[in-house]
Amino acid sequence: MKFEPKVLGFLCNWCAYAGADLAGVSRIQYPPNLRVVRVLCTGRIDPSFVLEALANGVDGVIVMGCHPGECHYLTGNYEAEQKIKMLKKLIAPLGLAERLRLEWVSASEGGRFAEVVRDFTNHIKVLGPSQLRKEKLDPKKLEGIQAAKTAVEDFRLRALVARERKIIEEGNIYGEKISQEKFDKVMDDALSAEYIRNRIYLLLEKEPMSIKHLSKRLELDNKQVLDHVVILRRRGLITVDRVEDMTPIYAALKR
Repeated sequence: MKFEPKVLGFLCNWCAYAGADLAGVSRIQYPPNLRVVRVLCTGRIDPSFVLEALANGVDGVIVMGCHPGECHYLTGNYEAEQKIKMLKKLIAPLGLAERLRLEWVSASEGGRFAEVVRDFTNHIKVLGPSQLRKEKLDPKKLEGIQAAKTAVEDFRLRALVARERKIIEEGNIYGEKISQEKFDKVMDDALSAEYIRNRIYLLLEKEPMSIKHLSKRLELDNKQVLDHVVILRRRGLITVDRVEDMTPIYAALKR
């Protein structure tokens, strides 16, 4: 059977959605694979929405908003760009980054809207069905996307995304600016740490484990896992379930 992708699109009400409307009234043809969610601004799209869609087997997600400098809410599309950049980094290890795209489409670009949908749909066809579809579900990828979904709810990550432009261009409360390279390093470290911590939590939700067992499942060294476990204990998310042969066995607590 020929593969027809399931593509979900988050479209800005003022630009991309109007562009889609124009494509319709102009009878410009594009693939029927796209299902649209209209949002007032791409800046209002919560990263967890994208991850939820992927977790439920959508083959590709595309976000379309106003061109830079044309946002009705001034900086909404810039914030969307930062969120998509963060998400791509987070889901890259799962092999899902190519299934997420951000495009700019104005209200007068009906032809461009159709071309973007056509190009992305063809791109997803080449990638093939998502391994998160029910019929070919990869448990490891599902576990990873669930950890990513919880990670993006972390206050520190949300604060970094929201303040990136201000920190780089205007500086902090002391007027100190940091380079894009340094900011990206801070963001990458935060993403990696929260992703690993949430994977640990999800594993311990299923069954109590030792540091050694966790390290094997995560393919990380014992010290690195122990450092994350210490932080999770401080947050009140995990506890020592029991001790076996002087080895602590950890278990997750309810969030």
